[in-house]
Amino acid sequence: MKDLQNLENRLEISLKGVRMQKEQILTNEIEELNKKGSLIHQENIELYKKVNLLQEENKELQKKVNGSVNSNEANISPRTPFCISNGYDLHAPISLQLSQPMPQTNGTPETTVKLG
Repeated sequence: MKDLQNLENRLEISLKGVRMQKEQILTNEIEELNKKGSLIHQENIELYKKVNLLQEENKELQKKVNGSVNSNEANISPRTPFCISNGYDLHAPISLQLSQPMPQTNGTPETTVKLG
């Protein structure tokens, strides 16, 4: 009976050691993930500042372009700016290509009108 009690005590001590080691490993991982999260957050802030700076530069360049329109071109209707949002209020480069117009069919046969 004493051997069984002794074995149980050793198992409990061993189990406590394993639990403490596991807890320490998890604590270290949590600390490391928090550090990584802080670094990513800081990088995100810096990138956001860069995007804002580029947007301001873009606005200034756009003002310069719009201000340099010749008086001959003043009678032409102004361009309508098109804006595409990616959901994060960032201006991403967009690639557009021209294509041939597709014939329109509305599903009804054409009718001809006979005159005279």
